[in-house]
Amino acid sequence: MVDRDAYTDLALDMDEFWVFGYGSLMWNPGFAYEEKSEALIFGYRRALCVLSWVHRGTKASPGLVLGLDRGGACRGTAFRIGESERDDVLAYLRERELVTNVYLERLLPIRLSDGRRVTAVAYVVDRNHRQYAGSLDTIAAAQIVNSASGQSGPNDAYVFNTLEHLREMGIRDQWLEHVTGEIERMRQAS
Repeated sequence: MVDRDAYTDLALDMDEFWVFGYGSLMWNPGFAYEEKSEALIFGYRRALCVLSWVHRGTKASPGLVLGLDRGGACRGTAFRIGESERDDVLAYLRERELVTNVYLERLLPIRLSDGRRVTAVAYVVDRNHRQYAGSLDTIAAAQIVNSASGQSGPNDAYVFNTLEHLREMGIRDQWLEHVTGEIERMRQAS
């Protein structure tokens, strides 16, 4: 359970409340919104860099899930939330994203597809957290993903589903493509 008192209300001073999604939030936000736009964030990239001990793995056999990590840029989806929904959406996001506190809630500048620049709440990986996996090569990532399973199901289903949704949205993630390709090679070899 997230201690909401431990977090300041970062979004209270925002003229418009935006949320940036780079993984499952893009296609499964779980909240109502007034506007949705493709968005780009600079200085961060989508990466399988978080060891999952609950949803896609266990402490004994962790899985890998996405994190927004330093470096590069990331195409994702931004959602503008109505003023009356701000508190509820923020509480929901904290409950969803801060389960083990491996993510840090931040306000970051993003660019929307129409060129507007706004500030959005985003959840970036805490590189000092024990669940941070760091930069793995595709073989190491594929081995973890191929063997892990957690409360929400097999880790490989999460990765393949993510890649499928990204493709449907016209977002190419070459590193995830390489990881899934390596998983397929492992399966053919066994």
